[in-house]
Amino acid sequence: MTKTVDSTQRIRRRYERIAPIYDFLEAGMERGLFRRQRRRLLETLSGSVLEVGIGTGKNLPFYPPDVGVVGIDFSRRMLDRARRYADRLDRPVELIQMDAQAMAFQDNSFDAVVTTCVFCSVPDPVAGLKEIRRVCRRGGQVVMLEHVRSRKPVVGALMDGLNFIPLHLYGANINRRTLENLERAGLTDVNSEDLWLDILKRIQVTNGKA
Repeated sequence: MTKTVDSTQRIRRRYERIAPIYDFLEAGMERGLFRRQRRRLLETLSGSVLEVGIGTGKNLPFYPPDVGVVGIDFSRRMLDRARRYADRLDRPVELIQMDAQAMAFQDNSFDAVVTTCVFCSVPDPVAGLKEIRRVCRRGGQVVMLEHVRSRKPVVGALMDGLNFIPLHLYGANINRRTLENLERAGLTDVNSEDLWLDILKRIQVTNGKA
């Protein structure tokens, strides 16, 4: 537990440091692919939605207007940017500083949970996914846009070898096995679609918890 807490604090500090330039660093990928996929991921959602790792609020323009959105992030500076963006969009959203690995919400609080490029950074991804399973109602949807470790031997090994670079720059792992982690967390009704090679995936999960 102490190791996870230390990792969380370390990665939080990295995101606090990079928050002012985060959108600039990702602008190319956002224009090229992510913006289109965000819209597709979110356009069918309804009811109460939790976005885990809302960051600077890049998903906010794409939620249907009648969706009630709560966004959490462990970085205060990222949330500050999300608040300013929400104000510019005139988009109602509740933003809370919170750790995805230990959420303060009651069980079955949300109709859907959203993550986009988040589970590369959660220090204990299985713990975070178990929390998502807990706070999402039975039959609710978990929708994710995540990059994962390639299953191609050469590409996967290359991702392992280069992982230390983004990890030490801003706390993101490029070699997470998110599909396997979903199963370990008890989220087994999973559909995934490859969007770029077998690395960037659109994932949809129906929460069938007992």
